[in-house]
Amino acid sequence: MTSTIQRASRPPGTRPAVRSRWVALILLASAQLMLVLDVTVVNVALPDIGAALHLDRSDVPWVMTIYTLFFGGLMLLGGRIADVVGARRLTLIGLSLFTASSLLSGLSDSSALLLAGRSLQGVGAAMLSPAALATVTTLFTGPARGKALGVWSALAGAGSALGVILGGVLTSEAGWRWVFAINVPIGIALLAAIPLVVPARKQSGPGGRSLDVPGAALVTAGTGAAIYGLINVGSHGWSAASTGLPLVLSAAVWAVFAIVERRARRPLLSLGLLRRRGVASGSFLMLAATGLMVGGFFVASFALQHAHHYSALRVGVAFLPVAIATIAGAQAGSWVLTRVSARIVAVTGFALAAAGYAIAASWGQPVPMVTGLSIATLGIGATFVTAFTASLADAGPAEAGLRSALVNTFHELGGATGVAVLSSAAGAGLVTAHLASQDFARAFTVGAGGAAISLAIAAVLVPAVRRTKADGEPAQ
Repeated sequence: MTSTIQRASRPPGTRPAVRSRWVALILLASAQLMLVLDVTVVNVALPDIGAALHLDRSDVPWVMTIYTLFFGGLMLLGGRIADVVGARRLTLIGLSLFTASSLLSGLSDSSALLLAGRSLQGVGAAMLSPAALATVTTLFTGPARGKALGVWSALAGAGSALGVILGGVLTSEAGWRWVFAINVPIGIALLAAIPLVVPARKQSGPGGRSLDVPGAALVTAGTGAAIYGLINVGSHGWSAASTGLPLVLSAAVWAVFAIVERRARRPLLSLGLLRRRGVASGSFLMLAATGLMVGGFFVASFALQHAHHYSALRVGVAFLPVAIATIAGAQAGSWVLTRVSARIVAVTGFALAAAGYAIAASWGQPVPMVTGLSIATLGIGATFVTAFTASLADAGPAEAGLRSALVNTFHELGGATGVAVLSSAAGAGLVTAHLASQDFARAFTVGAGGAAISLAIAAVLVPAVRRTKADGEPAQ
């Protein structure tokens, strides 16, 4: 332990030893895993939570979605703050808030207190996620960065499936409160360990420490409105005013944001960044891959519980092969990216996703459904690592936090979009009293079509470049 502490106490900006960097990656990826888990961990616990707290039917979905609303809405602001105040500092602040609000959620005895806890979890996650990923991109360079992003992508992708598994096990064996309380001991352990191995970084001078407050307010409002509108689709449909107005408002606010950023002296987000092909293609891949994954998990877990009468524990066990396939896909994608182009990996990933969804749509029974999802997530896992690599491979320390926030924002937007599109495609299958497996075939068919369209876009948008082993500074 002494040698680890000595490595962590090097002067700011000094690169730590190789072993210390990989330990830091494990800790930071574990923190990120908690955040991703909490997007889906409450899926199978919602019936128990609603019954225990006597929630209104309209309140139950918000236990899951209000976290996504704050997580995605505040992400870009969190990334910019990480670049201003320091990634490690914001990682610890975000982790502290996330851990404390997890305890609040677990102890809640009313809907108001639970929704407040979930909201604060989202705020903490919006600080922690871009800061932790920015730290990873500054700790690793060259081929080591590719390997690190492969690990990160595997956990980011598998976290959604693991959330369903963990939610099912905890709800059945320990009670729904442990869905939230499990974060507390893990968070405390990470708060103690991260400062020992993650070095502080020198910050830019006074001129680089300014924060674009108007831009931050606009992008937060625009992103939050978009996620709110997409979340609302599942309960009210696309034609409802509560869906359409937020989506129109988000488009208008983003347009104003673009105007403000063009005139800002030090903009929150340089619009030129979005014109870089790597960032644009990585953002698209993250949006499409997350939409397919989270939307598919939402529909499948709902179908298994309500159409096939699976218990929470049985749903969790059923998702084990899906989680394994996601991790395997991400690790295979990281290895393949050094041998073939990013375009080929992305196209192959979406082809597998389309095939998997087609299987789930054609044979609606549980085994074919899980088999199809496993095939789909094998491809989606590879797409995740391609998205992270394309967006962050050439990121410097000065913009690592913002780029990390950008790709993570598309992760949350993608999740909300996927649930909105696939749940609305299922239509009456989500509300009728007597469910059948064919009620969900339309949703999986739409997923297969979405994957095919994404494949065509990726074939044009993603550059045909290969991550070479000699790329960047060798990590010694």
